[in-house]
Amino acid sequence: MPTIVPFYASLLAALYIFLSVRVIRMRRQEHVGIGDGNNRRLQRAIRVHANFAEYVPLALLLTVFVELQQLSPLLIHLLCLALVIGRVVHAYGVSQEKEDHTLRVAGMALTFGTIAASALRLLGSFLFRL
Repeated sequence: MPTIVPFYASLLAALYIFLSVRVIRMRRQEHVGIGDGNNRRLQRAIRVHANFAEYVPLALLLTVFVELQQLSPLLIHLLCLALVIGRVVHAYGVSQEKEDHTLRVAGMALTFGTIAASALRLLGSFLFRL
């Protein structure tokens, strides 16, 4: 039974709710029910939220699979920390109207790193069992 990933998943769930509420508030402030109303700030908030929703589920699924293989707890913590930090950095960076692409790239690199490292570890485990 996973014991490490659920903790990080709960942190990511809190971040997801924060990003969702932020979009809802902006929609109310700007009186935009659907779409982005050509509002740049709202466009960014929507994309930050959507990007999170696109990448986090797969990353968490893979890290749970890694944890289920009873691999090093340190490895699990590192993968999950990279994901959480990556998502926070990405959300902050992309949310800025004068975006610093360094933060966006760093956030995505940590996210992709988590996905790639988990996938490679799982693939390696499978291949070495053949």
